[in-house]
Amino acid sequence: MANAETPRTSLKRDAFGVPGILFFVLSAQAPLTSIVGAACLAIAMGNGAGAPGAYLAVGLVVILFSVGFTTITRHLDTRGGFFAVIRAGLGLRTGAGGSLLALLSYNAVQFAMYGLFGASLAGLFSRDAGFTSPWWAWSLAAIALVWFLGSRKVELGARVLAVLVAFELLLLVAFAVGVLASRGVGSLDVTGSFGPSAVLAGAPGVAIMFAIASMFGFESTAIYSGEAKDPKRTVPRATYIAVTVIAVFLAFVTWMLVAYYGAAQVQAQAAQDLGSDPALFALTPLNDVLGSWAGTAADALLCTSLFAGVLAFHNMITRYFHAMAGSRLFPAVLERTNRHQAPANASAAQSLAACVVIASFAVLGLDPVAKLFSWFSGLAVATLIVLYTLTSIAVIAYFRRHRVEAGVWATRIAPGLSTVLMLGILSLVLNNFGVLTGGDTVTVVLLLVTIPLSFAFGWGRVRGQAPALAPAEVA
Repeated sequence: MANAETPRTSLKRDAFGVPGILFFVLSAQAPLTSIVGAACLAIAMGNGAGAPGAYLAVGLVVILFSVGFTTITRHLDTRGGFFAVIRAGLGLRTGAGGSLLALLSYNAVQFAMYGLFGASLAGLFSRDAGFTSPWWAWSLAAIALVWFLGSRKVELGARVLAVLVAFELLLLVAFAVGVLASRGVGSLDVTGSFGPSAVLAGAPGVAIMFAIASMFGFESTAIYSGEAKDPKRTVPRATYIAVTVIAVFLAFVTWMLVAYYGAAQVQAQAAQDLGSDPALFALTPLNDVLGSWAGTAADALLCTSLFAGVLAFHNMITRYFHAMAGSRLFPAVLERTNRHQAPANASAAQSLAACVVIASFAVLGLDPVAKLFSWFSGLAVATLIVLYTLTSIAVIAYFRRHRVEAGVWATRIAPGLSTVLMLGILSLVLNNFGVLTGGDTVTVVLLLVTIPLSFAFGWGRVRGQAPALAPAEVA
């Protein structure tokens, strides 16, 4: 039809700069959730007082990964995130497989956070208002609100995330300052938390596993390259800032927890709280240092932290749908945008998938924390580390075929070291996957087998490498 209107498929350009991207990344990493949840586990089951050092060590590995990753973003259109990078380095089939792994990991962690959000908010109302409600009702309400925000201008979501993340960061900074003021600088034991013997004490692999889980989402900077101002400069800058800020921040706040309890007693206390309520490990010091209001605020901010996380991952997933549809690997309808230049159809599809998962767990009577959160967050971490490894290999392969003025460090050495280190972390995650998920052998196997099956599904979506699907280079 000659008069048929051409469907919109373009996302809004020049929507935000480095600060906007940073808030998307930091909200995905949910710093308060990491401290209230992961810190107790890393200390109790990992390396005790050396957990802050594990956060820094993982931060260095992630920065090493970022060297090659940000270098390739200067030469490719990376709106497809891992899909774009892996496709450019290892071919369309491998890229398509990688894109399905990315969708698996991001959807899994978002579903996990929806479960924890529903349980946390239901618990908050039950404790403070005497109002009993099912966890899944809050999860479904969150899905509806996320769908609304995800189908509107991307700046609206960025503003919401900025406010939510700012509050949780301020609370944690106030706690850290309070510990320093009450305990004094003399309570800080640098070698006891950051020395090699401290970091390698106990079960460092477990601490490293929870540390890398807490940094989930930093790579999403590349996904927003099509909507960022001056992406060749904005994306690398935002990536390095995000990794540095979250690694240093989590290490510092965890160190303040160690200082509060004392390096000699912190692991025993974490183990004790792990047996009752892991959140008490962080909430008790917050109440003691800042007053009872801090514990109540932390309860509420934990819910907003989780909401910020599900919104951030929703935005990441919908942009993967958009990129995959643009490459004809997903139905073209998912590429269409609305009058706000947001991927509205992709937003609706992702929200529907979340509804199906939440409804399934609710109908089956499965616990939203012990089952939904534990299973899906563990799956997400394992899948993402596979992706990091594939991406590092793809960077090396791409720069072997393309001469650029980037130097051997950025194009060969750093990605090579990153590949080796990511494989090491992957082995730690797989060896401790039962700890990460809390599942039995059958559950562990069923979760892990979804990783190669998802990759195979993506691989099978390709029926031939059409010229139109060649990776676009940045001029």
